[in-house]
Amino acid sequence: MLGLFILLYTASNLDVKKYEKMVNAIDNVFGGDHKTVKVLPDSKPVIASVFGDLKTDINNLIIKHNYSSSIKLEENARGVTIHILEDIVFPSGSAELKKSSKIVLQQLADIIRKLPNDIRIEGHTDNVPIHTAQFPSNWHLSVARALSTAYFLITEENLDPEKLSIVGYAEYKPMDSNVSDAGRAANRRVDIVIIK
Repeated sequence: MLGLFILLYTASNLDVKKYEKMVNAIDNVFGGDHKTVKVLPDSKPVIASVFGDLKTDINNLIIKHNYSSSIKLEENARGVTIHILEDIVFPSGSAELKKSSKIVLQQLADIIRKLPNDIRIEGHTDNVPIHTAQFPSNWHLSVARALSTAYFLITEENLDPEKLSIVGYAEYKPMDSNVSDAGRAANRRVDIVIIK
């Protein structure tokens, strides 16, 4: 029993190559099937590389097409979030994509289509109430905008529907203060979240 604990402790301090040698040696001693054990490398560097390339591609797109006032990029614990402000995708109070917004979404789809990650489309509004026949509340509007965006990406840009989900947050996850016009404009957005 003591020998087993010593082996376990030692294994926790070994590098991958030494660990592979130790496991194969133990297998030989205890009459294993003598197959070589291969330890897979840690996936974190691969994730870091994918997200690094993604951020570079999105930033290049923003610079090339002068989207700096309408598309913002953020990385946090969830993954990489592409904030697309209302002015570039939807008319005020509407969930119908503008013609110009379809071009932007096509450009983004070309970048994110190749990723294996799950993608969540999130709709947001400012805190100004909406009461129309189509949208009785900001909840309805935020969900409808997320749905329009996701549906376009699935049907027109062939993103895998199994990887996409939608959510509406109404005014309850603001990016800025709702006190000023500029702050409210920043809060009216659709987020494309590439999940880590």
